[in-house]
Amino acid sequence: MQEFLEFVIRHLVDFPDEMMLTTSEANKKTIFKLRVRQSDIGKVVGKHGQTILAIRNILNAAAARIGQKAVFEIIEEGRSGEG
Repeated sequence: MQEFLEFVIRHLVDFPDEMMLTTSEANKKTIFKLRVRQSDIGKVVGKHGQTILAIRNILNAAAARIGQKAVFEIIEEGRSGEG
């Protein structure tokens, strides 16, 4: 799942070398946290949140196939939260 996320996000953003994707796992849940340049956040979120929703849906489907859950968050500088 992490390779999929990295591939997709690298093709969405203008500064792929500056992105940082981290993962943590607990209780059959994988949490993916993404840090990108402020100017790239909109590209990952997409118009009306459609891009991030599609990414989350695919992640959840892939995780469900192996009996897990997935969470995808965008971390903004100075604060954390879902994107």
